[in-house]
Amino acid sequence: MTDSNKVAVVTGAGSGIGRAVAVALSDAGFDVVLAGRRQAALEDAAAGCAGRTGRAVPVQADVTDPAQVARLFDAAREQFGRVDVLFNNAGASAPAVPIDELTVEQWQAVVDVNLTGAFLCAQAAFRIMKVQRPIGGRIINNGSISAAVPRPFSTPYTATKHAVTGVTKSLSLDGRAYDIACSQIDIGNAATEMTEPMAAGARQADGRVEPEPRMDVAHVAEAVVYMALLPLSANVQFMTLMATKMPFIGRG
Repeated sequence: MTDSNKVAVVTGAGSGIGRAVAVALSDAGFDVVLAGRRQAALEDAAAGCAGRTGRAVPVQADVTDPAQVARLFDAAREQFGRVDVLFNNAGASAPAVPIDELTVEQWQAVVDVNLTGAFLCAQAAFRIMKVQRPIGGRIINNGSISAAVPRPFSTPYTATKHAVTGVTKSLSLDGRAYDIACSQIDIGNAATEMTEPMAAGARQADGRVEPEPRMDVAHVAEAVVYMALLPLSANVQFMTLMATKMPFIGRG
């Protein structure tokens, strides 16, 4: 651990992909700010980083709240002086029901987290990265394979993930003048609590319910670390990382 460690902010860091990435970034020498809504889960995740190369600080924050997002990035800058990487990972989904049964509140809740939350965090990171010295940084958005192809009964999730792709492309363009790179990783069936039901059976495009293969979440963490460690002169614009035999290619 040194004062010259790079600094990463990871949202949705209390569990699943976010937690795995936070630990892997700490292993790789990053000082990590772990953000999420559940303080106890964040503290447990931060404890999992203890004794590794980088330092880990949990900060409770709801990404849908502009004031809490501002407080999160203020805390990162106050604690470590800069932000080199944002892993924009926090996400939510709605019940898998036909669109005519979906409530406006269920739709809005997904939009608030997946799209507005990603925007607010990217905006806050961008503001820091464009003025810090050395200038620049990297924003990595968690897209999902649903950014390309939907599952049945997934309109809110699919719509927001398609929109995240637009955010990624816009930030890549607007960040050029400030050495801010923006990437997107589209993940399919990482083995986390969220995907446990898929091992038992997930609805397919033809209406069948079939078990789906999953992959170790460690592979996702390794991929994000690879993207994060690239020099700012290079960028993985889009990466799709998926369980090899899951129904994605040829879906539908």
